[in-house]
Amino acid sequence: MPILNLSIDELLTTTRAVRKRLDLTRPVEPEVIRECLSLAVHAPSPGGMQNWHFLVVTDPAQRAALAAIYRKSTLAPGGQQDILQQMIASATNEKEKAELLKARETIQHFTGHLHEVPVHVIPCIEGRAEHLSASGLAGHWGGIWPATWSFMLAARSRGLGTVLTTLHLDFEREAADVLGIPYEQVMQVGLIPVAYTKGTTFKPANRKPLSDIVHWDHW
Repeated sequence: MPILNLSIDELLTTTRAVRKRLDLTRPVEPEVIRECLSLAVHAPSPGGMQNWHFLVVTDPAQRAALAAIYRKSTLAPGGQQDILQQMIASATNEKEKAELLKARETIQHFTGHLHEVPVHVIPCIEGRAEHLSASGLAGHWGGIWPATWSFMLAARSRGLGTVLTTLHLDFEREAADVLGIPYEQVMQVGLIPVAYTKGTTFKPANRKPLSDIVHWDHW
């Protein structure tokens, strides 16, 4: 697969969460996934420890089972669908309401087609984090997030779309059973659907100005 002609800045600003523009009909070659993972493993890791793993899921039955778990989480009381509905009902203007309705439609489309996405990548990390301190938690998650983002950047550079999802973790043990993950020893930290995109041009996201989010020397 040829590398897209993107500058570093373009790669960083146009690696988006892709839900609707995933090509569900085009297979993803295993060697492309391996290329992306071979780059991801060079991400920084706290203390030089590489106590994280990636589980690549291509089996249709396993993908269908993961998608069913994901849907169960979205539809659970107080889940994503309920939250979005509440946000739509409390929208303060038509523009906000329209944006929320569009977001809901995108998420519903994605949820309904998740099982068709040809590759699911599950980042995992050794050890359970339930009883760690705040600093321990930060260090624990810090071991996997840089590698996860590196994988997503590498995928974007090869014309693949990704989105980091976490909703299936409401039923992590069920997913562990599906995938043969030793639940007591290994935590899943997300689910990344991976597919070629319909078109390779993406715009930078609308973001708040730095003046709203950057604090210098004090809050």
